[in-house]
Amino acid sequence: MSISNDVGAAHSGTARLGIREIVRQLNSSLGATLVATLAGSKDPKISYRWARSSGPEPRPGAQARLQLAHRAWTAVSGVEGEHVARLWFVGANPWLDETSPIEAIKDMRAKDVMAAATAMTEDGFGG
Repeated sequence: MSISNDVGAAHSGTARLGIREIVRQLNSSLGATLVATLAGSKDPKISYRWARSSGPEPRPGAQARLQLAHRAWTAVSGVEGEHVARLWFVGANPWLDETSPIEAIKDMRAKDVMAAATAMTEDGFGG
């Protein structure tokens, strides 16, 4: 199995960041409510608190989802731009059985999410 350059670069970039910076970037790109949703929280404002250096840290499961979201965001936005990446995150996706990447991330379907990101960045949706 090969990993696209975009997905590999996204993984490297995310691995170098602390969780608070990941949350800050996702909040800026997707908004706090979507970030809380993909992390599995019912509190739509929790990601603001996670982003603060004096705030609580997300639980391990939420951290894994946030890191996955950041990797997918970095891969898609780096190729397609932020506007398209935002639409990709919230729209139904054929690579994810017509669920959105937000829902797939919440369900921690990491392999599926990154395959969908690769399909988007490599134009794998075309026939």
